[in-house]
Amino acid sequence: MENPLLADWTGPFQLPPFDKITDEHFAPAFDSALERARAGVARIADNPEPATFANTIEALELADADLDRVLGVFFNLAGSDSNERRQELQREFSPRLAAYSSEITMNEGLFQRIETLWQNREDLGLNDEQSRVLYLTRRSFVRAGALLKGAHRERLKEIMERLSVLSTRFVQNLLADESSWFMELAEDDLEGLPDFVVAAARAAGEEKKAGGPVITLSRSLIVPFLQFSPRRDLRERAFAAWVARGANGGETDNREIAAEVLKLRQERAQLLGYDDFAAFKLETEMAGTPDAVRKLLMQVWQPARAAAEADAEVLEAMMHEDGTNADLAPWDWRYYSERRRKAEHDLDEAELKPYFQLDRMIEAVFDTANRLFGLEFTPLDVPLYHPDARAWEVTRDGRHMAVFIGDYFARGSKRSGAWCSAMRSQQKLAGDIRPIVVNVCNFAKPAEGEPALLSFDDARTLFHEFGHALHQMLSDVTYPSISGTSVARDFVELPSQLFEHWLEQPEVLQRFATHAQTGQPMPAQLLRRLLAARTYDMGFATVEFIASAAVDLAFHEGEAPADPMERQAQVLDDLGMPPAIAMRHATPNFAHVFAGDGYSSGYYSYMWSEVMDADAFEAFEEAGDAFDPALAKKLERHILSAGGSRDAAELYAAFRGRLPGVEALLRGRGFA
Repeated sequence: MENPLLADWTGPFQLPPFDKITDEHFAPAFDSALERARAGVARIADNPEPATFANTIEALELADADLDRVLGVFFNLAGSDSNERRQELQREFSPRLAAYSSEITMNEGLFQRIETLWQNREDLGLNDEQSRVLYLTRRSFVRAGALLKGAHRERLKEIMERLSVLSTRFVQNLLADESSWFMELAEDDLEGLPDFVVAAARAAGEEKKAGGPVITLSRSLIVPFLQFSPRRDLRERAFAAWVARGANGGETDNREIAAEVLKLRQERAQLLGYDDFAAFKLETEMAGTPDAVRKLLMQVWQPARAAAEADAEVLEAMMHEDGTNADLAPWDWRYYSERRRKAEHDLDEAELKPYFQLDRMIEAVFDTANRLFGLEFTPLDVPLYHPDARAWEVTRDGRHMAVFIGDYFARGSKRSGAWCSAMRSQQKLAGDIRPIVVNVCNFAKPAEGEPALLSFDDARTLFHEFGHALHQMLSDVTYPSISGTSVARDFVELPSQLFEHWLEQPEVLQRFATHAQTGQPMPAQLLRRLLAARTYDMGFATVEFIASAAVDLAFHEGEAPADPMERQAQVLDDLGMPPAIAMRHATPNFAHVFAGDGYSSGYYSYMWSEVMDADAFEAFEEAGDAFDPALAKKLERHILSAGGSRDAAELYAAFRGRLPGVEALLRGRGFA
């Protein structure tokens, strides 16, 4: 029978035929698609005709279309619904993909064609987008080692293959630790927990077949437990397991993997002529240099730490009043901060949560996208890869724009966190290709028949990931390599973080924050209290983030540390890290940095983008209308639809008229 991954996808919107795909189809489909991709690249490199933009750059853009299609399905499933066979395939595919990538970028014939075009670019009659694609293509080849010779070239190939193996192991170890650990709770241990936490713990216990409620390492369960459990011993035990992911010894320990990754990255950078990996990685980002990153982080660190230390004194005093005469610890912070928030702002997560139903927040996301960009969303009844996933067709003025898939609930087969991916990206080179965009989250799944309730932070995550989705859906470029989110890493978070601001608009909350039982909108007084507390505990949130970003930067500057845990401790000590706050991501579970190169030396980029998103939303505030149509059109034109077609700073300046300073971020975090 024909492999469904390789056949024409003739269903609605050419969606993958998930109901026909099995794990046994992936390996032969990968082999076949990889062989076709290699043959396509060879035809380009060996073409006897003189190099043209069409027969070289455009041909290269399309050479691995079949491979992209197969891997778009596979890697989505490997992250969101893994199993032993998929993990085995991931370990097999990763080094082969790294080898294929090196084959392309170190193909001397192919690079010579690209170099010829580059040297003669003024005579080619290229438009702006084509000029950008030529520049980026050549740059990516050079940065991947195209100019290396002999032993240096071969060594870089070895490094890239080994890094792909290590990053796959890092992710799979983390998933193993997250999915295997749970803490059983007796009925007495549920005392003090709100109903929604108890319900989530019981649902998790059913999934784990534990015979009773459990706490897992899913953020949507462990964080509320740390917020509400009066049992300090249980909080400490849960927190210890949370921060120990990837550092439990044995086969799933990630500490030696992290050390080897850092050593190989340093060698890679030096082979390519850079002092260290941070200099190599940041060269193509908006920040440009480690010094620019450090300057931003330190501008925010000082006021953030001062705020956190002041908060710590208050929380520790509350703990002492409870009769616990100990220093405030990281497993105490969320519990006492939640109590303080209720006392000072009259806000109780248990009171708020019924107003943030998942389905109503999805409606809010869609309505906001409709009011800003004219998008409409229609549910689709199509086969998907998991029963929890759901799909919508996205249209505008009757035109098909995208298929959007939402996969919102935590499960043992899904890696932690939240992300956006595209199974198919927008392009025009091979026809009017519209994207298939996926948002994956890890919200607590409710009991059968009950509504899924989110925290305000969960709702923010929903808006954040949909901001990434908009970047994909509204993309309007010709070439796949610059489509959607194919932009500088410290620019890619701008659309996602900017979209979060609309969750905080009173008119959005008044309409969509309705009570799960009564259907009534959030009372005006509660809404005011919620919005007034937006910057509550911001010292804590900022300190835990900057600590992780500073450690990431230090890992990649200078000599690679032989012991990353020792370097981590040194960085935190130099910062003067408050002892009651832990890094948001400790090294053994820092997937942003070690699950591939994406955010390595780049975790700071969330804050770099926040400088822009705070400034960008101020444009709407200055206009007096969060849904100002002229500004929304400008935002789409210069940022959301443009992909990587121009330099990121140029795109931002085209929208705002200038580049931003850090002031709007400090105001937004309550530090100014």
